[in-house]
Amino acid sequence: MEAVTISSKFQVVIPREIRKQFDFKPGQKILFIPYNGTLRVVVVPSIKEARGMFKGMNTENIREEVDEER
Repeated sequence: MEAVTISSKFQVVIPREIRKQFDFKPGQKILFIPYNGTLRVVVVPSIKEARGMFKGMNTENIREEVDEER
């Protein structure tokens, strides 16, 4: 675990070990999620990586469809 410093422009540098471990690439997206007084960092998958992620998901009773019936 390595501490980083927030710059005057509110930027941080992701440590090399973390970049290697998660195979980060320039331009890749990450998401910051506040949770119970902590900050979670989640890698946003590319469209190609996300394809099929929800295969088999039950799509019945999707809210938009239910709202249209009212």
